[in-house]
Amino acid sequence: MSAVIEQAVEARLVAPAPCMDVVPAVLGYACADPYAVRMTFPASATLEGVEVVWEFSRELLAAGLEGPAGAGDVRVRPYGQDRTVMEFHACEGVAVIHVRTGELRGFLRRALELVPAGREHLHLDLDGHLAQLLRDAY
Repeated sequence: MSAVIEQAVEARLVAPAPCMDVVPAVLGYACADPYAVRMTFPASATLEGVEVVWEFSRELLAAGLEGPAGAGDVRVRPYGQDRTVMEFHACEGVAVIHVRTGELRGFLRRALELVPAGREHLHLDLDGHLAQLLRDAY
């Protein structure tokens, strides 16, 4: 079984204009960083013209499918029966997107099959991370 999961999702940017633009995005999950989920937006979808990656906890994403979750840079909450709102807060402003809840649930199911909840610690390379920190200190 692969140690990395990626899934393209259709995100709709919520803007003051009446229509919502489709924004390509990719959700990512890796055994090597078992607590984190990454959402990557390609350069073509950003104001700065560079790829943007948001990293947040898998637990936050799961909680946000059931009710409002997050108080920091990333916030997630249900929106009706079939959509989930994701907010990304940065110094430059706030981006709000809608993602199909089914896509997020499918992604989380695959991530939980790869690393079950409560078993994340078994996938951490603490010795390797400590060695890297010590190397960087010199």
